Amino acid sequence: MIEYYSFGKITIYSQTYTKDVIIMPNGEVVSPWWRKTGHELALSDIEAILEAAPSVLVVGTGEFGMMKPYSGLADNLHAKGIRVIVLPTKQAVDTFNALREEAVVVAACFHLTC
Repeated sequence: MIEYYSFGKITIYSQTYTKDVIIMPNGEVVSPWWRKTGHELALSDIEAILEAAPSVLVVGTGEFGMMKPYSGLADNLHAKGIRVIVLPTKQAVDTFNALREEAVVVAACFHLTC
């Protein structure tokens, strides 16, 4: 599904995006994706993902891991039955692709730069 990632650029289904993206469990891509606070991820930033109720949410925190989930994010997602995996974006892309290959119901949000 994700064919390529480098700093500031991701290619999904042969479409290249240069703004942060969300990938819904059904494969729909939402871009640009903005957060209320630039480098912090809050539940309100991923409401559409929560409504879709994936089994797993993969969070790409940027090339250098600058985007940080707020401290209670993992607990809140766990309470909703969603496992969360937080990694720098390159590793998050690889993890997302592997989970899709295993037919896991997975969603993702990727910060593409820092």
